[in-house]
Amino acid sequence: QVRLLESGGGLVQAGGSLRLSCTASGRTYSTYGMGWFRQAPGKEREFVAAIRWSAGSTHSADSVKGRFTISSNNAKNTVYLQMNSLKPEDTAVYYCAAAAAKWGVSKDAYDYWGQGTQVTVSS
Repeated sequence: QVRLLESGGGLVQAGGSLRLSCTASGRTYSTYGMGWFRQAPGKEREFVAAIRWSAGSTHSADSVKGRFTISSNNAKNTVYLQMNSLKPEDTAVYYCAAAAAKWGVSKDAYDYWGQGTQVTVSS
């Protein structure tokens, strides 16, 4: 079992920045990669960014490229999402997820999920 705990959400004005953190505990050696997803009210949960633990390779959604950066500290089993130039449309609950065998943009590739952290961007 892998447990994920997100932190760092909050209220920020448009153009501002936030950094989300996700710390994994439990059988973290069994995870292949980590991802961030978000879900706005009335919308589907969508992919934001992902990273592989071993290679450090990353992938981001087009909507956040150039503004959001995913990174990791393997020694701390922690993944970060640095969010800059935030827009009101970035408002959502942000979820951290861990993949056991592979990773990607689909929710189905992830086996473990955190409880989410709210990000609200005011205009």
